[in-house]
Amino acid sequence: MKAHPNKHIHAAIEYAISKGWHFVAGGGSSHCFGRIRCGISAHREHMMSIWSTPRNPENHAAQIIRKVDHCLIDET
Repeated sequence: MKAHPNKHIHAAIEYAISKGWHFVAGGGSSHCFGRIRCGISAHREHMMSIWSTPRNPENHAAQIIRKVDHCLIDET
């Protein structure tokens, strides 16, 4: 995985990967750094775009972590 230029977002992506999510680089938009997807095949709707230059990187990182944590709650 290529490193995201923002340390907060990069850490959030690493957190998602540590929880079993998959990172797919690139995307349909030039502003899309990539996407994360839940590793559980039944969770098709559990995915999120990662932006290259979000307006507030710390908030975007928090959104990533919340998405991952919400999936972990659904899993149990």
